[in-house]
Amino acid sequence: MIRVIASVVLLALVLTAAGYYQLRQAMQAPFNIGHTQLVEIPSGTGFNQLCRQWQSKQWVDECWPLQVLAKLDPSLTDLKAGVYQLVPGTALSAFRQISQGLEHEFSFTIIEGDNLRQVLARLAQAEYVDTPLQWGDSFNNQPLDERFEGKLFPDTYHYHAHEDAEQILLRAYNKMEVQLAEIWQQRDDNTPLQSAYEALILASIIEKETGVAGERPLIASVFVNRLNKGMRLQTDPTVIYGIGPDFDGDITRAHLRQTTPYNTYRINGLPPTPIAMPSRKALLAAVQPAQSDYYYFVAKGDGSHQFSKRLADHNRAVRQYQLRRANDS
Repeated sequence: MIRVIASVVLLALVLTAAGYYQLRQAMQAPFNIGHTQLVEIPSGTGFNQLCRQWQSKQWVDECWPLQVLAKLDPSLTDLKAGVYQLVPGTALSAFRQISQGLEHEFSFTIIEGDNLRQVLARLAQAEYVDTPLQWGDSFNNQPLDERFEGKLFPDTYHYHAHEDAEQILLRAYNKMEVQLAEIWQQRDDNTPLQSAYEALILASIIEKETGVAGERPLIASVFVNRLNKGMRLQTDPTVIYGIGPDFDGDITRAHLRQTTPYNTYRINGLPPTPIAMPSRKALLAAVQPAQSDYYYFVAKGDGSHQFSKRLADHNRAVRQYQLRRANDS
């Protein structure tokens, strides 16, 4: 009797040891994916179905040890649809990532100074973004055209696979509304701007004219000084925006003479809408410009500008830097 009991105990220990070994092996079963990659899990995918798919790709060696693990931890079978960035490691960690819904986060960046057409074009090419938007489409009860220009805050926005483009733009739109309202409250008392929207317009021009970030307040001071004196802004980026998609990169005297709502060589005051997506720093510069006596500036060719108080000084600077650019070319 004692021998029988001893044999049973020994067998139990052997089975327990074998079971523990098998369980440990299952937990350490390799995920032979080779390299980090994106994997999409469609809605309704089952645990066994996915394991067989992975086995057919030789990503896992056997499914039965993993099925044993799933019996012990049923949460592993609650697979969440989505796109996951899976890495070489263990099959258990891959299944756990999917059952926990730890989807890959994609990102889309709206760049300071980009216009709406550029934003929409890049968003249409963004990975795993559904239902792209085009120029002229309706968005948030507004048309996506020049009237929507400037209303998206430049930043990086994260999203999961198959999110609609509208949802990404809505976050950028809401952020710009919050930023603009906050910054408008910080405006100088003597600003010639009559509304937050005018600040948005001016900020977009400042953004397009700025090659050196630290010059934004000084650029703003030139435009504010001109507005206060009733001078035309005479800024090339507004002319280019008015030309539209047909602009070939070379602004000419004919362009400067062309009458459009955006040609600030021909119109008084601000153009009717922004011309790009301005940064927070450009918005702040628009409402808190530097104090200066400057009315003119010309690009030096290195991103910075030469500022002048008088037209004669400005003309000399223009000749100087035009000659320098001619000699460098």
